[in-house]
Amino acid sequence: MSFALESRLSGTLGRAGVLTTPHGVIHTPAFVAVGTKATVKALTPDQIAATGSEVVLGNTYHLYLEPGEKIVGEAGGLGKFMGWSGPTMTDSGGFQVFSLGTAFGKKANKFIGHRVSGAVEGQRTPLAHIDDNGVTFRSYKDGSVHRFTPERSIEIQHVIGADIIFAFDECTSPEASEEYQKEAMDRTHRWAKRSLAQHKKLGGEQVLFGVVQGGRHEDLRKESARTIAAMDFDGFGIGGSFDKADMGTAVRWVSEILPEEKPRHLLGIGDPLDLFEAVENGCDLFDCVAPMREARTGALYTKHGRINIENARYKIDFSAIEDECDCYTCKNGFTKAYLAHLFRSEEILASTLATIHNLRFIVKLVDGMRQGILDSTFEKYKDKFLSAYKK
Repeated sequence: MSFALESRLSGTLGRAGVLTTPHGVIHTPAFVAVGTKATVKALTPDQIAATGSEVVLGNTYHLYLEPGEKIVGEAGGLGKFMGWSGPTMTDSGGFQVFSLGTAFGKKANKFIGHRVSGAVEGQRTPLAHIDDNGVTFRSYKDGSVHRFTPERSIEIQHVIGADIIFAFDECTSPEASEEYQKEAMDRTHRWAKRSLAQHKKLGGEQVLFGVVQGGRHEDLRKESARTIAAMDFDGFGIGGSFDKADMGTAVRWVSEILPEEKPRHLLGIGDPLDLFEAVENGCDLFDCVAPMREARTGALYTKHGRINIENARYKIDFSAIEDECDCYTCKNGFTKAYLAHLFRSEEILASTLATIHNLRFIVKLVDGMRQGILDSTFEKYKDKFLSAYKK
């Protein structure tokens, strides 16, 4: 892998670059499409590429449970297994430490005070238990017991074979005490050393990113950035958890310390408004399931904010989701009325057409940020978007 900076955004930490991998080039800043189980739900690889996406991320935890890393490896690795010829990434499984542990059943996410749908109401027994050596967890599918250590996570990721992989870390709840945040951060640092040692032992072309933690606390974030930056990683992930209002500040604390010549990936962030802050504060890559997940529920992105396509007003609205959108859905005459019909009828095509639109919207938005850095029009681009977009 190589990473070259092309331009910097004046007065900020923002930058545009080119990240070259064995399977292709990623022009940064870039949004990473999430293909959790070796699929971006509802889309074929050709459809993913048509949105402008250059890289896909798979989930180590889910691919380990099904179909199993050996099957993915025997298929030739993540890209070949899913028919995707471009660059690939895998996370470490560390987020599942959080989502199956302290967050399980609580609808918690990485931002303090925020909740997400999908948790099982009333179910409060954690499926993951952390100790200093690793995590023991029960499969959400059949209850079977499994064990992840830093060494095991790296071993699984090597078999899955993505171009870029991540060190095993502990993602904490944003509402955890500062004392626990420090405990988890120190554990993440020890796991980072073990992940790096295992990665070097196994060899190969893959590159490894270390993960910075520390929660919402400036002293911890900076300590974590210095510690992880001192290790021989090829790039860096910036993990949650944040106070949403101060996410940009927390990211800046880290980016000011991490070496400029290596790429930075903000893990699990994909809200359009958050992406501007991430770019201005020095992030090169970001991944999030939200644009695709929301598409499958009928929440569609527009320059004026999200719309719920099942709202009664769209039943007889024969306009495109967005007139100026160049995605397959919008430019081929699929109207809001038609999308509303598909969702109300629970047709499979609804998820495909909506996901194409949302993913293209986010990819194009970030591409515009990149172009704004290159031609010094970023602020104008940002102001125009923010003046029209309503959360």
